[in-house]
Amino acid sequence: MTDFSIVDAVLAARSAVRVGTESYASGPVLPVVDPATGDAFTEVATGGVAEATGALAAATAVLPTWAATPVPQRAAALRAIADDVEALATRPEWAALITRETGKRLAESTAELGLTVTYFRVMADLVERQEEQRLTVVPQHEHRVAARPVGVAAVLTPWNFPVSIPARKIAPALAAGCPVLFKPSELTPVSSLVLAAVCERHLPVGVLGTVLGTPADVVDPWLSDPAVQAVSFTGSTRVGRLVAAQAAPRFLRTVLELGGCAPFVVLPDADPQAAAATLVVAKYRNNGQSCIAANQILVAREVAADFTEAFVAATRALTVGDPRDPGTDLGPLAPAGDPARMAELVDEAVAKGARAVTPDAPTPTVGHYATPTVLLDAPVDSLAMTSEIFGPVAPVHVYDDLDAALALHHATGYGLAGYVCGTDLDAAHAVAGRLRAGIVGVNTGTPNTPWIPFGGLGDSGLGYEGGRPGLEAFQTFLSVASRPAGA
Repeated sequence: MTDFSIVDAVLAARSAVRVGTESYASGPVLPVVDPATGDAFTEVATGGVAEATGALAAATAVLPTWAATPVPQRAAALRAIADDVEALATRPEWAALITRETGKRLAESTAELGLTVTYFRVMADLVERQEEQRLTVVPQHEHRVAARPVGVAAVLTPWNFPVSIPARKIAPALAAGCPVLFKPSELTPVSSLVLAAVCERHLPVGVLGTVLGTPADVVDPWLSDPAVQAVSFTGSTRVGRLVAAQAAPRFLRTVLELGGCAPFVVLPDADPQAAAATLVVAKYRNNGQSCIAANQILVAREVAADFTEAFVAATRALTVGDPRDPGTDLGPLAPAGDPARMAELVDEAVAKGARAVTPDAPTPTVGHYATPTVLLDAPVDSLAMTSEIFGPVAPVHVYDDLDAALALHHATGYGLAGYVCGTDLDAAHAVAGRLRAGIVGVNTGTPNTPWIPFGGLGDSGLGYEGGRPGLEAFQTFLSVASRPAGA
């Protein structure tokens, strides 16, 4: 039975270090800010080298036991975690906390908890279905192939989805038999700590250790220790390169889900109104602060007028405000500096010839609010068209030649996600296949699901999360060939 006081208990502990069921920390106190007001609503004590090495020692000690735990028992633990998250999602406390830390709407926070439930259940199902292979492909030989845990895994997560992205990494690692060292984001630590507390109820002490602190104090000791054999990071391309450099000397199993500059391609036969509605989801979901958010909006001239009219009308109708208000469409941005960064992107594009269109209603002036802006006739060399926006700015470019439009996307170096809208599904799928991306939505703004692999190319990272490849990211495979004695 879930103890519904768990959210209050984590808040009361005011500690961003957890090993087992213990919550403690000796490092500096970090304020946790509500982006809707700009004020801190709580604080957490962070950890340092001592806490990081303590969690590492506990994970190393429990590795043989957890790795040897039968698969059905590990799967049962994941399902128990999922059940607890699902029960907590029926009450308002956790979703309200996610909203208070991130600025996303309450409905989106609740949906994030639902996605978290699915990640744990999917990985429980996948690991139970994974059987040892026995092959007879060579005369008088049998080949057996068995999955084994790679070792202790370091999981480093961002602030924009503080529960579901950790779940996307923690669930497959636990399913594979790997103890996890978890470093959440300093912007949204409490929501992540609640997830850690829920997980700990169903795991042996040391299987999950959570430490928030500086990379030098926390990540460096983890990635330099021989027991840690895998690292999974979601964040910026810049930091991803640093993580990759740390992982390279010991050839750690590495999964990097990094930045994106997703193209949103509207084909000549697209339904303009339907495509605009799809873009509203792909662009403005999570306040535009998603790695797979639509970035380059590439519209065929044949439908450009009707499409832009529909999308501009939808943007003008948006209400920006308190994410706890049911009438709000867009909340504040989590990082305090992001509204200014959005304004700089708009100003730069306008200086180069773009036309900016904004909602009719005013944007709040208190808190981390940014005005959603459509940039019509966005110059192809503007920062909004060539870099990751990560916010509610939507640059629109009208194309006459599809090849030239796709070349704009490929020139960015990113390869995470993309979108295609068109009536002829075969033609739309053909265009999707030409995109440099790990996942593409055809006539949908929400292409991802825990059942399928998700990963990036180029500057968007390497490796996969979700689906069977997400489980195998934390596994090695032992192949044994045998023949009868004397044969």
